[in-house]
Amino acid sequence: MNILVVDDEAVIREGLSRILEGGGYEVETAKSGIVAIPLLQKQEFDLIITDLKMPGMSGFEVLDTVKTLQPGVPVIMITGFATVETAVEAMRRGTVDYLVKPFAPDQILEKVKLALEQRKLPPEDLFLKNELQCHQGFDLFVGQSPEMQKVYRRILQVAPTASTVLVYGESGTGKELAARAIHNNSPRRDRPFVAVDCTALAEALLESELFGHVRGAFTGAVQTKTGLFKVADGGTLFLDEVSNISLSTQAKLLRVLQERKVTPIGGTQPIPFDVHLVAASNRNLKTMVAEGTFREDLFFRLNIIPLELPPLRERKGDIPLLARHYLEKFVGDMGKDIRGISQEAMQFLERYPFPGNVRELVNCIERAVVLTQGELVQQEDLELGDAVASGRDDAEGGDEFGCLVPQNVEDLKEMKRQIRDKSVESVEKAFVINALKKTQGNISRAAEETGMLRPNFQTMLKRLGISVKDYFGKT
Repeated sequence: MNILVVDDEAVIREGLSRILEGGGYEVETAKSGIVAIPLLQKQEFDLIITDLKMPGMSGFEVLDTVKTLQPGVPVIMITGFATVETAVEAMRRGTVDYLVKPFAPDQILEKVKLALEQRKLPPEDLFLKNELQCHQGFDLFVGQSPEMQKVYRRILQVAPTASTVLVYGESGTGKELAARAIHNNSPRRDRPFVAVDCTALAEALLESELFGHVRGAFTGAVQTKTGLFKVADGGTLFLDEVSNISLSTQAKLLRVLQERKVTPIGGTQPIPFDVHLVAASNRNLKTMVAEGTFREDLFFRLNIIPLELPPLRERKGDIPLLARHYLEKFVGDMGKDIRGISQEAMQFLERYPFPGNVRELVNCIERAVVLTQGELVQQEDLELGDAVASGRDDAEGGDEFGCLVPQNVEDLKEMKRQIRDKSVESVEKAFVINALKKTQGNISRAAEETGMLRPNFQTMLKRLGISVKDYFGKT
């Protein structure tokens, strides 16, 4: 059993660790609720023990976070300031037990044992189990793989809350489906769901769309426009590809999210709003923060509940389900007499890497339904070439990057992005190594002579994995 101890006093954390480890438990510790949140995001615990009074984030706030991120996990509250009121409040809000400092080792071990025995399967797990049995998926998703079940659980955990969600995933993995599933399973399901593609709009137009404008605010503003923050009031606002927002718009977005009020362009009166914000990105925002292209404070504001969607190549067990599901859909839409997919074609699909993810698979099945002449879809009907998931291939249609020939515009966009990233990285490596050679490995001089700030130069070195010590024997 794995237990997380959260307390701002080192002596309490260390004492509890010794007691619990002596009782045969695995123990992680955090000196504050803020430190505990990343642990709760990436690791499953069987029990949480948290102090009530802590600077920055109280034990009650830790309890609320646990209920969102790991519902069903019992929480024991400890405090040195016991009152009847706080004890009643702790139990009312969902703690399984309440302890007053100081406490004896036997006492804490007994409380822990009882708390672990009371742990129950959360209601959402029972609901999810039934959904998977009935529909081979969840909401608009198709798939029963362990990777997707993690996604479904996180959606069910965050849907009843107002916590901001940041969805990560490659192009074609279903980020908007995740946002809609969060909305559909929330108390806001009968209110608006508003999606904004931050890539499709120019900066000035994006601000006008998000925040609105008053009549006469700029040339062409012939009438007042309500911003999408207000249009989505009471519902869910989905910001797709938020990584494409400019730094100036990021600053305005941060202010809006902090104040929960929006002022239309050209207006003077802030307008309050209530939305569940879901943002999505196919780029690593932490890397962008290090590069200085994404605001760190906005990243922390968005990344309260991260949700990562796995690429299709990491959930290959779902490919047969997806293929049959969309085959049935397109056969019905087109009125064709196709009974299924041949064994050879299905095996090929399971080996294929799908750089365009589920979107590419859907397009492939639709194309096959159109082209198939017999009762079964054959491999040649898929028109995916002869290449399989071998990293690099020598079949016709391969290229120097080990990629397959794109089959549609979405594949083309994704492949161009991958090629561009590799090309940029090679140019950046040549740039920094050349600068360091000229200065015999002096980072400060290299940064100065290339017109960069030293911290930015060092960040680039770190991101590229270049050690000055390895190259020049110095730091």
